[in-house]
Parts: sequence; C-alpha cells; structure tokens
Amino acid sequence: MTSDFCIALHALVYLDHKGMALSSAALADNICANPARVRKVMAMLVDAGLALAREGLDGGYCSAKPAARIRLDDIARALDVSFASMSWRSGDSQKDCLVSSGMAGAMDRILARLNEACYKTLHAQTVADIEEELLNRRAKEKSRGRV
Repeated sequence: MTSDFCIALHALVYLDHKGMALSSAALADNICANPARVRKVMAMLVDAGLALAREGLDGGYCSAKPAARIRLDDIARALDVSFASMSWRSGDSQKDCLVSSGMAGAMDRILARLNEACYKTLHAQTVADIEEELLNRRAKEKSRGRV
C-alpha cells in the first residue's frame, strides 16, 4: 500500500470538516504533503466521483457526496489500492517440484484473501465515521485539559 490512501482519506475528511472547496495548496498544507501529489490523488477521487474539482476564484476541491455516503473501500477502489502485495515470489513454476512450482500461486491466493479482508473491513467505515472519531478524541482531550 502506498500513502495515496492516507492522502485521499485525509483530504476527504478535511473537506467535509471545512464544508467548503479548498485548493490543493490548502489541502497539502493540512495533509503535510506536496501539492502536486495531492492533485494527483484528488484527480483519482474526481474520476471516481468521490470529489469535485472547480476552477476559478472559488475553485478547488470539494466532496461529491456526503461524508456518510463515502465508504473507505470506495476510496481504496478509486485508488486501486493493494493492501498486501509482494514484488518477488519464491520458487519457479517451471521446476518439477510441487513446492517450487506452486509457491508463487499459493502466495498470490494468500495476498488476494488479505486484500479482500482489508476491503471488507474498510466497507464498514465511512469518511463521516473517521471525522466523528477525531471530534470525539478532541472532546476527550479537552475534558482532560490537554488542548
């Protein structure tokens, strides 16, 4: 997994929190990321119908849907996220050995199940859930005199 998922989720939570269109520079400042990277990620969210891009003085990015209707797996799918992946597999499919010839396929099936489990977990949460979690944490910190 790359940090694109983190950038996208952060941006959508922040956009909902602010309730207005924000430039890539404003998003990047809050995310603590490069504006060009934020634009790249936001373009994928726009293509997936999760965000809107507006040009002009009042331009910038905004959510395309209410935060409660954007599930975290929607974000992951928009970015084509693979949560568990490997760039190298052991063995050789051409070898005349049960283990060597089959291990890459076994690992691929394990990784597919891990990714499926991640997507299923993310389906249960929305952008609004994350924002609510942050607000609740802030309220608890305030009540403890930390903020």
